[in-house]
Amino acid sequence: MTSQNSTPSTPAADGRPRRRRGGRGRGTGARPAGEQQHTAQAPQAAVPAPPVVPVGSDATVLPTDTTFAALGVPAPMVEVLSTSGITAPFPIQVATLPDSLGGRDVLGRGRTGSGKTLAFSIPLVARLAASDSRRQARRPRALVLVPTRELANQVFAVVDPLARALGMNATTIFGGVGQNPQVQALANGVDVVIACPGRLEDLIGQGHCDLSAVEITILDEADHMADLGFLPGVKRIMDRTPQTGQRLLFSATLDNGVDVLVKRYLSSPVTHSVDPAVAPVSTMTHHVFQVQNGDKAEVVRQLASGLGRSVLFTRTKHQAKKLAKQLTAAGIPAVDLHGNLSQNARERNLEAFSSGASRVLCATDIAARGIHVDDVALVVHVDPPAEHKAYLHRSGRTARAGAEGAVVTVSTPDQAGEVRLLARQAGISPKVSVVRPGSAEIEALTGPAAPYVEPAPVVEQPQQSGGGRRRSGGGSGRGSSAGAAASGGRSSSGEI
Repeated sequence: MTSQNSTPSTPAADGRPRRRRGGRGRGTGARPAGEQQHTAQAPQAAVPAPPVVPVGSDATVLPTDTTFAALGVPAPMVEVLSTSGITAPFPIQVATLPDSLGGRDVLGRGRTGSGKTLAFSIPLVARLAASDSRRQARRPRALVLVPTRELANQVFAVVDPLARALGMNATTIFGGVGQNPQVQALANGVDVVIACPGRLEDLIGQGHCDLSAVEITILDEADHMADLGFLPGVKRIMDRTPQTGQRLLFSATLDNGVDVLVKRYLSSPVTHSVDPAVAPVSTMTHHVFQVQNGDKAEVVRQLASGLGRSVLFTRTKHQAKKLAKQLTAAGIPAVDLHGNLSQNARERNLEAFSSGASRVLCATDIAARGIHVDDVALVVHVDPPAEHKAYLHRSGRTARAGAEGAVVTVSTPDQAGEVRLLARQAGISPKVSVVRPGSAEIEALTGPAAPYVEPAPVVEQPQQSGGGRRRSGGGSGRGSSAGAAASGGRSSSGEI
């Protein structure tokens, strides 16, 4: 049985129009398709599809014994999945596909990355293919709303091959990059838009995008969008989509206003909860390393020095950037990931970590949630998170798809009470050790230290004269630990 977990790439937003299959589809859903057509494009032949890039799982989730064909997935899509090595669905797919393929509104609750991306991508593409509507300029037929640029790229990597197989196309829309390619993609006509709320609202306000023809809307990681304060924008966007359209909402929890979205926008939804949303993973070991303040930096360096991939979490962007630079200078290749990086820098740093060019990723909570990279051996909470849900989401970067992984919380004396409360709320019983640099407990988790890697020389960039504003598309600035650029803040669209 083949797992759906592999290290995903992060493709750039694809604004190129692709051709769509002709012919009338078979209406299979309970919801009617959109009938409005303005400058509808003629049917076109399908183009070859690249492999599906599956998004990995945070949970101990193994494929089931059923098949995609048995669940009603169209044969061309089954073939694309099989070619990509995806032959057996995960539990959340088995649970939701019969309802979503049938046109029902669905509320899916489960761990981030537990197979839900494919769970909504399959019915999204299948039902569009069965619809009588046609692709139109500036009027997408389906919308996927996501909280972050990285997640938009990852969803695109799953949706796009399936869409191509049935003669359709997809594109991404998010801030931090220039909007012209996105505007052009919309003008050429696009079937599926995968978007972050801020930039999408910008383009709607400029008249480049009209959501009145949307037949299927998907809200992915709705709880994360709530955490980031995006729900007002999400509501404004949802109000622009037809009430008759099918809607799917996926969220780990229903707090922070997510329950309001469910009541307001989903019509008699079928609820599927697969794998507890906020719970520890059985293949994950938890440790608390109690250290003195003066020993903390060296203990963290030694934790990062192993041969395996490690993700180190800090509370602030500045700390993540500083730690990555310090580790790189110490011969441990590290990159940072946080909201102050330009989109190009974020993608470059994530690719360096995914490919193994850098073994260590120093990240903040918001930037790293939804990032799916397999074979992470160790997660280190350099700074304990503020609450237990963040602890579980951080820790979920390791112990994926049944693999083993270790999580270490570095605790100074003044943090001892905070860490005990955190563990109790998270439902874990960590092994607590008093640790100093060189302690056996460190090597027991990291294994032998990796060879020293000579840091690349830092090339100082000349200062720009004048006080002109930077473009939000983010040209390169001063190098980070991986030579990546920092944009100095959020994009104008407010996306992370």
